[in-house]
Amino acid sequence: MSRDPKTYVVEHLDPELGPWSSLEYQAIAMETTAIGSTFCLSSVPETLELPEKLRNAPGLVIEHRSVEAIYSEDKGRVCLLDPAAKWELSPEDAVHFDVFLFGGILGDDPPRDRTSELRQKGFEGRRLGPMQMTTDTAARVTRMVIQQGLPLETIPYTDYPELKIDEHESTEMPFRYVKDEKGAPLMPEGMIELIKKDSEKGFGDLF
Repeated sequence: MSRDPKTYVVEHLDPELGPWSSLEYQAIAMETTAIGSTFCLSSVPETLELPEKLRNAPGLVIEHRSVEAIYSEDKGRVCLLDPAAKWELSPEDAVHFDVFLFGGILGDDPPRDRTSELRQKGFEGRRLGPMQMTTDTAARVTRMVIQQGLPLETIPYTDYPELKIDEHESTEMPFRYVKDEKGAPLMPEGMIELIKKDSEKGFGDLF
């Protein structure tokens, strides 16, 4: 287990910020701060007005600079979580990397290769397995591997869970999640309510 603080960075690749991403970023900030590490949201447009709850999230660092500019002198310490990477993330990577980088929004459905923009900048990559994850799940899994020392294959997952919308309707989430102690998918606070509220709009409107 790595007790050294790490930095988790989401490069925000959109000019806007939807309610889905806002809840995910709040969850990442809360969980990362709770273990003494740092969460940075980079490439935030200066014109983007963040929701108050996100702006005030404990431990959140807002950066208008790109991750490439922030770590221009120390790129080798940055690990890009990349579905196209050759190697899987492992606990041993805690020795080699101090910064773990995610290209938002990871949870697109269908997946778009948005991480390619960061891949082209030369960051070394690691995979989190074959399944598409939401951004907060990807950050959670990375922390479990790097700071709890858990190999990827030992983490309890649930794939494509069904959420009950009402008595007659349910929706399948097209992502992999970490399971909680009751076997339910771990999601940010308020996410299930958001999904139920906007289920008729489709996931594209939530991001």
